Amino acid sequence: MERIEIDYQGKSLTIETNHIAKQANGAVLVTYGDTVVLVAATAETKDANMDFFPLTCVYQVRTYSQGRIAGGFIKRERMPSELEVLASRIIDRPLRPLFTEGYSRETQVIATVLSYDKAANPISASLLGASAALVISDIPYETPIAGVSVGRINGEFIVNPSPQQLEESDMDLFVVAKKDAIVMVEGESKNISEEDVVEALDFAHEAIKPLLKIQLELREKFGKEKIKVSPPEENKELTKAINKKAKKSLEKALTIPTKIERQIAIREVVKELCEEMIADDADYTEGDIKDAVHKLEKEIIRRNILTKKQRIDGRSFTEVRPITCEIGILPNTHGSALFTRGETQALIATTLGTKDDEQMIDDPSGTYFKRFYVHYNFPAYSVGEVRRMAAPGRREIGHGNLAERGLTNVLPDKELFPYTIRIVSEITESNGSSSMASVCGGSLSMMDAGVPISSPVAGVAMGLVTEKDKTAILTDILGDEDHVGDMDFKVVGTSEGITALQMDIKIDGLSTDLIKDALDQAKDGRLHILAEMNKAIEGARDTIAGNAPRFIQYKISPSKIRDIIGPGGKVIKGIQAETGAKLEIDDSGIINISSADQKSAEKALALIREITQDVEIGTIYEGTVKKIVDFGAFVEILPNTQGLVHISEIAKDRVSKVEEVLSEGQVVTVKAIGFDKRGKLKLSMKAVE
Repeated sequence: MERIEIDYQGKSLTIETNHIAKQANGAVLVTYGDTVVLVAATAETKDANMDFFPLTCVYQVRTYSQGRIAGGFIKRERMPSELEVLASRIIDRPLRPLFTEGYSRETQVIATVLSYDKAANPISASLLGASAALVISDIPYETPIAGVSVGRINGEFIVNPSPQQLEESDMDLFVVAKKDAIVMVEGESKNISEEDVVEALDFAHEAIKPLLKIQLELREKFGKEKIKVSPPEENKELTKAINKKAKKSLEKALTIPTKIERQIAIREVVKELCEEMIADDADYTEGDIKDAVHKLEKEIIRRNILTKKQRIDGRSFTEVRPITCEIGILPNTHGSALFTRGETQALIATTLGTKDDEQMIDDPSGTYFKRFYVHYNFPAYSVGEVRRMAAPGRREIGHGNLAERGLTNVLPDKELFPYTIRIVSEITESNGSSSMASVCGGSLSMMDAGVPISSPVAGVAMGLVTEKDKTAILTDILGDEDHVGDMDFKVVGTSEGITALQMDIKIDGLSTDLIKDALDQAKDGRLHILAEMNKAIEGARDTIAGNAPRFIQYKISPSKIRDIIGPGGKVIKGIQAETGAKLEIDDSGIINISSADQKSAEKALALIREITQDVEIGTIYEGTVKKIVDFGAFVEILPNTQGLVHISEIAKDRVSKVEEVLSEGQVVTVKAIGFDKRGKLKLSMKAVE
């Protein structure tokens, strides 16, 4: 067993190898505080012969890592939680572009959390372990990376803040970097400025450097010799022939602004080349020609951008595609919107529910309930394709989560708006950044539903094309620009600041100066989109939809809770059965009354007030005689509230026997006149006269 140990941010950090999982190409055990993660990197022994790099990254948390057994009938860990899916994406995205060019073996990186310490970020430890396992393995991966979470409390940045600290923090960013550049960013914030984001990235980069150093030491001591990879050989004759025969046709096709027409024109170019060249030379396959055409297509798009300042659809670098916003288009939903930006379109529905509709989350971070969630659907027809219908994949979960994080920080407090809110984004067309369309449409549909959000929210995707000394930052990128470009940087926010962001790159890294330029340009794009959205609706509707649940919130004394619930829940069940409303009560005495119509809710409220109201001395009540005794009668004037009418208080004239005047079940009018020495209520019929 070999190990290296350092002190990192006040906690012990250890990486050890050659101890566990020794048959993997590379494996490390990372211990950070009380978090322990085993990461194994394994590769097949031959090339996969696929048109993409078959890398799989998995983050999994065992329930025993927290000293518990999984709930439910099945005790084995089952499908990954949403947190595990998102963490797997965080590991995959920064690693993928950094493998040696030409490497194509199927590769798997599995991070298993064996001991889970919330205060010692397991995702950060897992990414560190993934990079370290690859760096010391024989897999052709050379560049150490690492990631940390960044929070900020009272202006002070914190590395890997605890869950308790995050509750006070105005940002939660996960930043991944290598020695000289940022390679990935993801997170949310509370309307922070672009300058604050850049400052946080610089802080994170400095915090990451010790994690890179320990990996270099590990490789120096224990690293294996790397598998030799030959860069893909270019068929120069084929490239030359394709350029000669198809360059002009492709250049023309790549000026067609409409996606489908452009794709048809490119397919026609490929078809003509195949018919001509395969017939002439059997050494060329259709796949070879398609690959060569794609390479030329990429070169033309990038050259046009960098040298001619020309994008595919003719826009300037800072121009946003035409936007249309429609609201209230689905009559039976509580709120709806159709957001269209160019050839990207999202149909959004907002549904309001009660506390029963909150989503229970049981994942590695603990068990809790969510009152706001966004679901994102990406059907094949949105890109003109046919494919098997399947459950939401990592992409759908990731895009939905990004939209959710961008919208969360403008939601009203639960006390002001006690509804559970579900947003569903149906992507009906896609040609660049459907997740940002989901943010815009989600904001519109919530306002249409009457959700009093603090500010409208919009999102925009930024792209980058860079070669040597030439750089172009693109606002609102097309799908093709994303495909051939070097960056996909999504920025979400209000007119005041940023609420979420996500950045992935395909190059070695980005300087914070370039990131700042992209953020500034994104702000201009975001403000333009918000102005277009405001033309449809500027703020939340004054009322919610007629078919939405009605809420009344009422506060009672905690001492009265038992009166509302009753023995075995008899009282609260009776109120619900009589009114049709649903009652939810917490330990502080806040009662949420929900109903499909206002009258039922108001009736339930009247019954609650009747049960919980306190007796006011000097007030006259109608009550029922419950019990007669020699010295008077006990009369119930409020539910569960009785007082004594002493025999001397029954009438002005002397009463010798109570039964001569009163009987059990009789309704009488009494006045509350005070309390006796034991605090018992005193009533008087005589005082009413």
